[in-house]
Amino acid sequence: MKKQVIVLSLGGSLIIPNKIDLKFLNNFKKTIKSNLKNYKFIIVCGGGSIARTYISALKNKQNKIQSTAGIASTRTNAKFMSLFFDQDPLHKIPQKLKKIKKQIKKQEIIFCGALDFKPKQTTDSNAAEIASYFKTDFINLTNVLGLYDKNPKKFKNAKFIEKITWKSFYKTANKLGFKPGQHFVLDQTSAKIILKNKIKTYILGQNMNNLDNLLKNKSFKGTIIEG
Repeated sequence: MKKQVIVLSLGGSLIIPNKIDLKFLNNFKKTIKSNLKNYKFIIVCGGGSIARTYISALKNKQNKIQSTAGIASTRTNAKFMSLFFDQDPLHKIPQKLKKIKKQIKKQEIIFCGALDFKPKQTTDSNAAEIASYFKTDFINLTNVLGLYDKNPKKFKNAKFIEKITWKSFYKTANKLGFKPGQHFVLDQTSAKIILKNKIKTYILGQNMNNLDNLLKNKSFKGTIIEG
């Protein structure tokens, strides 16, 4: 049986919120490896606190300079995740889609950071592009349970959104102006790619039971973007 490829965007805020979150990462590793019977995974790593620290120090520079520093941190996080999953230390992290296409034929798990620099993009955009190429679902793991009508970390009355259409999500994302290192669950370019290519997208928090249930077609808590 040919395994389905799953594209997963792993938020840097989960890898390294302030320091490495080993408890989460061990649960994540266990969940991914327990589902290798049915899936192959392309895991796109965000920059997290490392990226924001670099970007903050370059706040007086052009957006491209800030973004380049952010991209470097995503690739560092991807390398760390590769080592955390016991992959060959000499194995190179792919920086092009064509490398990912080649490696997925031989590997069951691929880690990468941001691909080529493009204006107004984050690793979420890269993950959405990869999902579009493989014609598969896109799972975004972040530090909140899913999508809310406003930031749940700032507003106690924020309402959780279980399901939203591609078009409505695109409108929501575009109410915010893009900036490198932004915190919104998915960037504006991702929303556009998802809408254009009709990619079924899931936004999940850090409880790995929800990811495991989703992969096993069981009930889960999170946001679905489709239709």
